[in-house]
Amino acid sequence: MTRTLIFATAILAAAVSGLGTAATGQGAQREGLNLNSFTQKGPVAAHVVLRSGKDPRVLVAFPAGNSGVGLWFDSVPGSAEWRMPAPATPLSTTDGKGRPLHGVTFAATIRAPRLSVKRALLTSVRVLRDYQALGTAPAELDAPVRSRDRTLTWARDRLDGAAGYRLSVRVDHGTLNGTTLTAAADGTIGVTVTALTGEAPLVPFAPGSLLNASAARDPQARAALQFLSYHEKFLAGSWRFLTYFGRDTLMSVRLLMPALQPAAVETGLRSVLERLAPDGNVAHEEDLGEFAILDHRRDDKTSSAAPTYNYNMVDSPFLLAPVARAWLIDDARGQARAKAFLNEQDGRAKLGMALMTNVRFVMAKAAPFARDPRWRNLVALKPGMDAGEWRDSNDGLGGGRYAYDINAVLVPAALQSIDAMNRAGLLAPYATREDQAMLANVSAMADIWASRAPGLFALTVSPATARTSITDYAARVGVPAAPALAAIANQPLRYNAIALDGAGKPVPILHSDEGFALLFGWPDGQALDVATTTIARPFPAGLMTGVGMLVANPVFADRAWQARLGPAAYHGTVIWSWQQALVAAGLARQIARTDLTPSVCSSLVKTQTRLWDAIDAGRSVQSSELWSWRYTGGGYRIAAFGESGADADESNAAQLWSTVYLAVKRPTSPPGCGAR
Repeated sequence: MTRTLIFATAILAAAVSGLGTAATGQGAQREGLNLNSFTQKGPVAAHVVLRSGKDPRVLVAFPAGNSGVGLWFDSVPGSAEWRMPAPATPLSTTDGKGRPLHGVTFAATIRAPRLSVKRALLTSVRVLRDYQALGTAPAELDAPVRSRDRTLTWARDRLDGAAGYRLSVRVDHGTLNGTTLTAAADGTIGVTVTALTGEAPLVPFAPGSLLNASAARDPQARAALQFLSYHEKFLAGSWRFLTYFGRDTLMSVRLLMPALQPAAVETGLRSVLERLAPDGNVAHEEDLGEFAILDHRRDDKTSSAAPTYNYNMVDSPFLLAPVARAWLIDDARGQARAKAFLNEQDGRAKLGMALMTNVRFVMAKAAPFARDPRWRNLVALKPGMDAGEWRDSNDGLGGGRYAYDINAVLVPAALQSIDAMNRAGLLAPYATREDQAMLANVSAMADIWASRAPGLFALTVSPATARTSITDYAARVGVPAAPALAAIANQPLRYNAIALDGAGKPVPILHSDEGFALLFGWPDGQALDVATTTIARPFPAGLMTGVGMLVANPVFADRAWQARLGPAAYHGTVIWSWQQALVAAGLARQIARTDLTPSVCSSLVKTQTRLWDAIDAGRSVQSSELWSWRYTGGGYRIAAFGESGADADESNAAQLWSTVYLAVKRPTSPPGCGAR
């Protein structure tokens, strides 16, 4: 898609999120060790991240080309502390060859005796992300440093000779000797940083064109969504995931749908359909700019900058049909536009043809289990991969190979959605005769998956075993056991395993993926009871803490997995903002049903209230990717993920699927079941 940049949005001077909303000056907000400041105006969009602590860092990430500049310093004694008193100023200029560069300039101070430059990188955010995590980056990306007039400057062209990147740091307070900055007598260093990229800008949504009147009046979430939304695509999160992600786009569009303008919904769906593999698989992540060049140099020995795509995720292809159905059939606005939307040309074929390739992909993957519903015929992670769905860290599934969310929920939901779109006549114009024969069986396939797959994950723990496990684990992680023990009383504890392992054995980890079943499925009363008790019971009997709902609880796993899935693990006993929203939206959907008993209805409403209390307790970090916790002073306290040196990574300050509370809202008065 090619568009002329004609929109201008206001500078997002306030941070998108901050721990406890503690501001440092007017330009940045602190989250853990990071100061975050966002700027978006005309062709400029930039996220400034200043990292304090023992390993200070300056980083500026640009949505344009998923590019950025980073400056890492050697470790310092004590703990350095950055301050940024004013928002970054947008800047557009040219390089030595007259090519446009866009970026920002800003002033900052740091309390540290000295800063010695460890490494500067001007390249793709993917490279910066990998360097931050692994400490390595290709030597060919290094730029020479030039020192002049108290200023350090790094600049270079992109690897293919296109306009590249520039970073300069001028010492305004203190001294510069070589590449070492030394503090003035007051113990601080003051700098002016200018960061620029030559990558082509994206086209932001004009103010007022992204959200409708129903959207919540949440300035942080609105600012985050605005920064991550463009007519070409939505970006997953900043700073680390400032590019297209298929799963993130689909889940965000689904949860934000009631609050989005139609054009924004269709931007999300279109971006996914345009990036499908020839076989219909959904792209997980788009590599572009200099990282795409690195991909091509490795794979085809060229220096092409054509985007490349990762198709390693297993869940994404099964999300497309349910989200498409939610718009094209279930939403009156989308239903009125459905045929015209599917008839659009994406450069290769009509969008309806692209959707049909995904239908074929889904049905081919679902066919083995539909023919023979045994665990071996479920949808597994790809060989050699330890991840393949949203818990995409190596330990996220506790060693599992067949994920609950994919097999118990998303595959049957995809089949049901395909059946609904076919019955509505939306697929017929793009289906071959062979496709029509295949589609005649989709309803029966969906029934088999929905009735047979979930039971493979069901686990029951005896009262005695549950009480012993809860007591021991609570002592190990330093939280009280009494509320959890009271919640289970003397009853067996039932839950669904997070996955099956390679031998078909359930992995005994409680998890938040019941949210997928609530949003996309039609669980019976017993299944709803299992879901609501898992969610609402206090940790470690369930997932609920005073600062949010955990995404995993390894209370019944062995000690090795308990240690690996703790509060420092990316998908361990931590809180992900969007997972809470997923459950909240799912509970609202189930409460709207008219076929539930009063007891099941009452359980749903109580769980809804408890969940929203937890969501409200984490409002200060709601737009962040995730957060952790500490139990101190008799209660749970929020801890920014990445603040601790033991944390696996750092949280994005702005995350696309954490903005969904613009549409997912607490009921003003919880309705009874069947209320419309």
